[in-house]
Amino acid sequence: MNSDSHWQHLSCLVAELCMRVPASAGPVVLARELAALAPELTFRQVLSRGGWYRLGGVVDANNAHLSDNLETWAEQELAAHDDDMAALCDEYAGRGLRATRLTGRTHYFVAATGAGATDFVQIEIEELQEVVCHSLFAAEGLPSGIEELIDPRGAHFPCCAASEPIGTPFLLLRRLTPMAAFLARMRVQKPEAQPIHRFVEAWEASSAGAATQFSNHWVIAVREHLDRYRQAVLHANPVAALNGAAPKFAATFGMQGLALHQAMARYDKAAGFPMAWFFHMLTVRSAPYALASAVIDDVNVGFNYLPGRDIQVVKQWLYQPYAF
Repeated sequence: MNSDSHWQHLSCLVAELCMRVPASAGPVVLARELAALAPELTFRQVLSRGGWYRLGGVVDANNAHLSDNLETWAEQELAAHDDDMAALCDEYAGRGLRATRLTGRTHYFVAATGAGATDFVQIEIEELQEVVCHSLFAAEGLPSGIEELIDPRGAHFPCCAASEPIGTPFLLLRRLTPMAAFLARMRVQKPEAQPIHRFVEAWEASSAGAATQFSNHWVIAVREHLDRYRQAVLHANPVAALNGAAPKFAATFGMQGLALHQAMARYDKAAGFPMAWFFHMLTVRSAPYALASAVIDDVNVGFNYLPGRDIQVVKQWLYQPYAF
């Protein structure tokens, strides 16, 4: 079995796992089940992210489903009414139709496949709950266009956070990503290194890469879409594996020398790895960009409190900055 086939097979197994394991089982149980599916890998949960939603379907006044896909339903109904939104509103006004959303939480699991920073496989499992959302043809807020019908915003359409749930929460495999292969595919798209590649290279060149595994502290949010030529376009951003808020960088404007070094050391200790202030500066923004300049200013006047490898990483970023 080649590498692609291996990962496709494992994806199928994980998808089946999500169908048989209740959402209430939690990440610990999921990690144990993943270990049973792939005993050659050591999966561990490193991050859970919630607070997002996805469009759901359409239900009637009794919460019976008319469609599982709100967007498709709306497009088909509008087309059936000759693209006349007023006629569509007249057809369904007073019938109590409501939209639903899938509120979500993503659990990230990683397992090392080698010694390199990106030598890991990442599994994203979603914990979903369908909730009743806005009324589709409420008299006090009739939609003027299809976007307003599908996903309205404003005072007439309050947040769905406290809405009535439909059914029980469930698990769904979002994606399984062999990360080194994905980032290699990204390199083919453009001749120059993209920010994610520079970020990983900086990690490997710095004290952080020598001290700990990249996937102990980061997941990579990946996305793929087709452009107008039907070619795949890949995106990837590092996400700090922080189950909670990032540490606060306790420094004042203009701090330098020993005081600045001590503030950086405290931050790195709180984050759990060296050069955390630099990598969090580029991602969670808990340290200001001006910090990089202050560090190199100190180096230029003889305060060499960083290893040479880390100084080079900071200088390279200053010469050609990037962020996420």
